[in-house]
Amino acid sequence: MENKIASRIYELRKQINLSQSELAKNIGASQKAIDFWEKGINEPKASYIISLAKFFDVSADFLLGLED
Repeated sequence: MENKIASRIYELRKQINLSQSELAKNIGASQKAIDFWEKGINEPKASYIISLAKFFDVSADFLLGLED
């Protein structure tokens, strides 16, 4: 099964030409955490999913791959 959240975070970040470090600063995470999320090594906890959804102006369901 494809890791939807990993690919969605990566694609959303690339669409606005943002580095992992810049995204990390904006949501209060580390660059390493962003790297691990995008590689599917770890998944963000709920508070980061909320921060990511607000930052990218998408729903948490979209990030999680529950809707397109």
